[in-house]
Amino acid sequence: MPSGSIYVPRDEKFTGASPQNLYVTFWFAGRKSRLWTRGVIGVAGFAAGSLLAARFGWADTLLVGLVVGALAALADFLVAWRSYARTAVWRGQKRGEVRTGRLLRHGLTRHGYHVMDGRAVPGEASIDHLVIGPGGVWIVDNEAWAPDTHIARYGERLFFDEKYGTSVAKGLIGAASALAGLLSRETGIDVTISPVLAVHSGKVEGRGGTLVGEGLTVAYPHKVARWMRASPNGSLTAEQVELLSRTAARVLRGGGLRF
Repeated sequence: MPSGSIYVPRDEKFTGASPQNLYVTFWFAGRKSRLWTRGVIGVAGFAAGSLLAARFGWADTLLVGLVVGALAALADFLVAWRSYARTAVWRGQKRGEVRTGRLLRHGLTRHGYHVMDGRAVPGEASIDHLVIGPGGVWIVDNEAWAPDTHIARYGERLFFDEKYGTSVAKGLIGAASALAGLLSRETGIDVTISPVLAVHSGKVEGRGGTLVGEGLTVAYPHKVARWMRASPNGSLTAEQVELLSRTAARVLRGGGLRF
């Protein structure tokens, strides 16, 4: 471990290394092993494809084997690449709010939703995204944990590994409640706002990469837009969506409104 142990001699090359740097170091150190495994998978795919071609009497047995082997090796590469790419925010290579904002606009704008980025709720913490649309209103925050962090719900309690998720949920629920009250007073529309936490890296132990606990929805960023469309928290007309969006742009400090 980077913190050291009285029973294990200190390895100087890891002294002071962050978890992110250690992850990258071990990832590249394992490149030869991944290539060897990928080669084995490709050979197995070639053999399976050749046997399949022979079984059904296809003419070009060699070509079929090569295609199947290449596809098997490509699938292994994509799985490994996705695993590494998912840690980009945690490693500081990408900004979570930028990625999530792009995914929200891509998945929601054409369905009549408005997405606002980087807003400060008076008296509460800033929020990364505010989403207003026909299905209701949500706030979305972004967090990144180590790749091996398990995020789960037991009963109604959220857990991030062995730590309770109550403090995380409480902050977002407070911001959602305060903003709902503000928008309701300003517009005369009875607003309910649901908080969502977009998780970059970590393992969400929920069906389809989404779970709900302690009043908070936790999901992978690419799951959030679809979840919002499938799980509305209200019903708003186009006029109400427009009024709420314009009011939020006026009363909340932050970036611009994006359609």
